[in-house]
Amino acid sequence: MNERENSTRKDDRSVTVIGLGPMGQAMTRTLLAAGHPVTVWNRTAVRADGVVADGATPAATPEEAAEASDLVILSLTDYRAMYDILGGATSSLAGRTLVNLSSDTPDRSREAAAWAEGHGAAFLTGGVMVPAPMVGTEAAFVYYSGRARVLESHRAALAPLGTPKYLGEDPGLAQMMYQAQLAVFLTTLSGLMQATAMLGTAGMKAREALPELLASADSVGDILRAGEENPGTALDDGEHPGDLSTVTMMGATSDHIVETSRSLGLDLALPLAVRGHYRRAIENGHGGDNWTRIIDSVRGPR
Repeated sequence: MNERENSTRKDDRSVTVIGLGPMGQAMTRTLLAAGHPVTVWNRTAVRADGVVADGATPAATPEEAAEASDLVILSLTDYRAMYDILGGATSSLAGRTLVNLSSDTPDRSREAAAWAEGHGAAFLTGGVMVPAPMVGTEAAFVYYSGRARVLESHRAALAPLGTPKYLGEDPGLAQMMYQAQLAVFLTTLSGLMQATAMLGTAGMKAREALPELLASADSVGDILRAGEENPGTALDDGEHPGDLSTVTMMGATSDHIVETSRSLGLDLALPLAVRGHYRRAIENGHGGDNWTRIIDSVRGPR
């Protein structure tokens, strides 16, 4: 292979990363390790120093960053940041693919896809489902949505970040899954802190409480999977058999958690929200159904 051919081959593998917080830095280093030339840009330029030392090429402007690669990955605070950064560089977007791995709402993802396509760029929404230190490991995976052919054309470059999981053509789907996963994650974290605070009032240190509480959190998945061969099938069928954990039983437990938290002087926001789900199900005449009936009030009026 002559020097010109080698240069062309490397250019075909080039990737641009815009946004160099912990996640952007982790993705840059992962791509470099996989053999991709990486161009980077960040509003606070000093954040690029570490990855530049590792082999990334700094761009002076967003235009220069976009023009350096056909594949442009965005790792930003939200989608507004994309417009702030690339709004003045739209002439550089035609023919490129924007992969926005930032967190925002499904509707904003759809709007961003239309905006990008309006400027001649392809667009993929993505959600990285591991923290920055786990990017590029076997445990890493990333949800994507948008045009399937766009993902397939860049799968080889994106795969080192984490196993790609494609959800469908709707640009909002990956963001929806990302937010759904975070709803579980953040609620679990709040539950763990509520429980740790509760035990702390009895003199138990967090280092003593958390191992017990984490074991309980770890068991939730096993408990739900033991209930049916394919979890969620009964929900899809509108079935809530009350032969095990009924709304009334779980609602009584939620009452006790509220009472205990109140007596201890703890914040009641989370316990009251949980109790509200069960009370509404009971008020609607579903006390004898399985606890899954609370999904009705979560879904809201239909």
